[in-house]
Amino acid sequence: MIEAQEISRSYGTLKAVDRVSFAIGRREIVGLLGHNGAGKTTIMKMLTGFLEPSSGQIAIDELDLANRRREAQRRIGYLPENCPLYPDLSVLEHLEYHATLHGIPPRHRADAISRAVERTELGAKAMAPVATLSRGYRQRLGVAQAILHEPPILILDEPTNGLDPSQIQHMRALIRELARQATVIISTHILQEVEAVCSRVLIMRGGRLALDRRLDALGDAPRLLVTLDRPLSEVNETLSALTGVSGVAHLGDAGAHRRFALETDDARRLAPLVAQTAAEKGWALYQLTPERRDLEALFGTISAGGSELTADAASADSAGAPAADPPDGTDDPETEPDDAAAATEDSTHG
Repeated sequence: MIEAQEISRSYGTLKAVDRVSFAIGRREIVGLLGHNGAGKTTIMKMLTGFLEPSSGQIAIDELDLANRRREAQRRIGYLPENCPLYPDLSVLEHLEYHATLHGIPPRHRADAISRAVERTELGAKAMAPVATLSRGYRQRLGVAQAILHEPPILILDEPTNGLDPSQIQHMRALIRELARQATVIISTHILQEVEAVCSRVLIMRGGRLALDRRLDALGDAPRLLVTLDRPLSEVNETLSALTGVSGVAHLGDAGAHRRFALETDDARRLAPLVAQTAAEKGWALYQLTPERRDLEALFGTISAGGSELTADAASADSAGAPAADPPDGTDDPETEPDDAAAATEDSTHG
């Protein structure tokens, strides 16, 4: 449904996105993660056609976005992080206006609006002016706009922003429901959101794709972490000879303590053998534990530029230094449109 090939976006000498490639299939729910300035928002704006890549190609449902932009945009529902809304309109007026922009035939608009209101639980505020809505209700209205024309692709930037815990649970359930028919990309700073609803995660760092992995594969084959006070050569020689050890990586030193990661197919089964070997050698053993391999641990490692960088990003050339972050900690150095009409183009594609 979505294919990005070597896409980049530059602002003068700054590369906000640098040669990123990925493909997302039908009915996948993919989380897009990264710190501020990592390039997430820039990627989403390129996928929606709001920004053109400086280089590279994007296909939406097999449509070349550069040559068939309007046709491709009709297949997309987009919730920007700061969703532009008209404060003087009521919720229903807002949805009626967006139904017109989306080209929903007049005879079908009432049903489309009713369904969007029901799915986002906006019924209690249907007649309320947008100016009176809380942040949570504004966010729900933004989601209602995005799903109004029932697009096959949804791109949601911080969809649970401003929602209370019960509303978050409802939004997660809605996203799972939508994914039965649509491909969904969710950008968020909340790792729990990705773990709760996504089947796959893309992690950006410094404008580059650092990780592309299914969530159910995150815990596969964790390494065994060992901390000893023995010389590097002695540890390598002894531990690499153990049955079940396919490699020994030196992670660093803390004073006299040296940290190692043992590559193995079964860290828990290997642990007693390592402990027994250390005892027989008379080594002081300070740590022996399977490596933590959940999303939070991987995200922390990647954000720090650790060893997981590029481990699964076969499509991203990350051998060089990462691109510099945009100034002021923002994802996109371009000024966001303040004019409501201009911003509506971003959220509805006309």
